[in-house]
Amino acid sequence: MKIAIIGSGFSSLSASCYLAQAGYDVTVYEKNATVGGRARQLKGNGFTFDIGPTWYWMPDVFEKFFQDFHKKTSDYYELEKLSPAYKVYFGENNAITIADNLADISATFESIETGSGTKLRNFIEEAQSNYDIAIKDLVYQPGDSILELVTFKTAKRVTQFFTTISTLVKSQFKDFRLQQILEFPVLFLGAKPSTTPGFYNFMNYADFGLGTWHPKGGMYKVVEAMESLAVELGVTFQTQANVEEIIVENQKAIGLVVNGQEVKADVVLSGADYHFTETLLESSQRHYSEKYWNSKTFAPSSLLFYVGFDTKIANVSHHTLFFDTSFDVHAKEIYDTKKWPLNPLFYASFPSKTDDSFALENQEAATFLIPLAIDLEDTPEIREHYFNLIIDRFEVLTKQKVRDHIVFKSSYCVNDFKEDYNSYKGNAYGLANILTQTAFLRPKIKSKKVENLYFTGQLTVPGPGVPPALISGKIASTKIINECKL
Repeated sequence: MKIAIIGSGFSSLSASCYLAQAGYDVTVYEKNATVGGRARQLKGNGFTFDIGPTWYWMPDVFEKFFQDFHKKTSDYYELEKLSPAYKVYFGENNAITIADNLADISATFESIETGSGTKLRNFIEEAQSNYDIAIKDLVYQPGDSILELVTFKTAKRVTQFFTTISTLVKSQFKDFRLQQILEFPVLFLGAKPSTTPGFYNFMNYADFGLGTWHPKGGMYKVVEAMESLAVELGVTFQTQANVEEIIVENQKAIGLVVNGQEVKADVVLSGADYHFTETLLESSQRHYSEKYWNSKTFAPSSLLFYVGFDTKIANVSHHTLFFDTSFDVHAKEIYDTKKWPLNPLFYASFPSKTDDSFALENQEAATFLIPLAIDLEDTPEIREHYFNLIIDRFEVLTKQKVRDHIVFKSSYCVNDFKEDYNSYKGNAYGLANILTQTAFLRPKIKSKKVENLYFTGQLTVPGPGVPPALISGKIASTKIINECKL
């Protein structure tokens, strides 16, 4: 039985491995020149950059994926736990460094707010319990029914689904810096802490309990590992293969049009943007309308800068957050007013602090990221304005001049997300994990209009992020294996 997969992001790579292992004939069609979807790589002037994801959290999910194929992550790449995990700037002479273990993090909290060390340990204990429930009982569910959420364990925590991360955090911690550090991890879920269910504090355990890691060579090494595994299992990859149509006969998907040529398939699985995938169908065959998509709360887009410096950068960690402006104001600009931020928070990654492969000796590779509302006007002039804005602040906060040391610069923004990934309104992370877009309330894995058409990725269950993408691939492949027998 032939399966055609559209796109080669993490969810597609994951699904391709499970399907090939089960005996299906799997071909992956990728429109870009390399596999990996949004997790591509950029090289220039001796610098290397991960274009997409830069954080490696939830290492147990990656390990579980490879274990399903009797492999280990160490068979493919080397992991290093970052110490410190990251650093957060709240202003001049006001930065907090997060250690690589809970004992030291608790001591840091206690030094800032009396009593918060004990509160943090209790908070993380509860977060760990939620994490265990989420990983063992919830996130591998296909999102078909509300009953998937109803277990003895979740019933005891039902109130946490109707409170928010923000409420939960602020009820226990009063210092705004500690609040923002604890609210920060849910940004990986694509929503504001004030609209994310309190149950999702399991992300705090992912942060403080499991730690922040770095695969040597960068996140693209994970892509290469999964591609290598897939090839070992018999998956075929075709790059620069633009899918132009899903061929449907008698309400059944029977193939694709790729670069103008028809290819036959018994099952079609799309890991590409869900909205885009449905535009490859006739309007009567689409499950979700334009009105539906326009009504959804999407995770942010991003403005990214990939910058090479001819000197080492001081006073930063591998991951460094700049929260020296209003968290709430920036969030409103992303989700409510949907305009370019006046004075945005931003994030910077300096992988060459940990990994020499990212830059030449005595040089530094950096990725700067500003979260944005989706579908904003995107011009070279606007990009340059924001680059100057954040570099000015960066120099003040880290007490160094860096502008004259820039020897490489490239940017990526809304227009690029649309062009390279067919991303709906240029979103970077998919649908936000708010209460009304959780689990069975997300777009379905299986089309209700077209037989043998399935979906995977960040717009389906379980949601945005790299670990959820691996899980989504397993969910979709399991559904196909159960419903489309060899």
